[in-house]
Amino acid sequence: MDFFSTHNILVHIPLGAGGYDLSWIEAVGTLAGLLCIWLASLEKISNYLFGLINVTLFAVIFFQIQLYASLLLQLFFFAANVYGWYAWSRQTSDNQAALKIRWLSRSSALGWGAACVVAIALLTLWIDPFFAFLSRIAVALMNTVGLSVTLPVLQPDAFPFWDSTMTVLSVVAMILMTRKYVENWLLWVVIDVISVMIFARQGVYAMALEYVILTLIALNGSRLWIASAREQGSRALSSQ
Repeated sequence: MDFFSTHNILVHIPLGAGGYDLSWIEAVGTLAGLLCIWLASLEKISNYLFGLINVTLFAVIFFQIQLYASLLLQLFFFAANVYGWYAWSRQTSDNQAALKIRWLSRSSALGWGAACVVAIALLTLWIDPFFAFLSRIAVALMNTVGLSVTLPVLQPDAFPFWDSTMTVLSVVAMILMTRKYVENWLLWVVIDVISVMIFARQGVYAMALEYVILTLIALNGSRLWIASAREQGSRALSSQ
């Protein structure tokens, strides 16, 4: 279908050298992603519906432009959205939400922090062979199901440290979001700011603008969830 083709252009955006052709699939996928993050900041379970639309369409895009490692990351996000939808919808016997917005304990925060540092360091050193390995797996899997796909020529990562940081923090932030930990929003702010800098540096101004919006949403999410965590803490103290 033409809708799923990145060559089906919705509008030409006059940003950067030569402008940017925004396809229908990218526009809808991006809008779904923005709605997902906005609804998540409001603690609305419907965010996962838009999250599933976002990662599905982006997976199709990455397949077409032969970014197979990024495609595999979307598969992780798809599974995380399904789990998050399940986890957020669970109810206790007294019909109260099973998950409450809260902070990580100090020991858990230190553990996650240490794991992130180690993972970022290792991925920075091995990012090119690691993503080449993932790409070979993706190509093999797609060829197994009957798709005729060839492995593209992979260029060295332009920003190995920052790219590794975004990848690791994105995985951790998604996990923390499914469990309603406030820290997920703080990580998304860091991820989005790094994304803005990288996309602007690479001349992809439309995506840089998108991540400016995502940064603002993540900041608002941080504000709302911090306030909610404080309220939950006050309720817990008052009930003791």
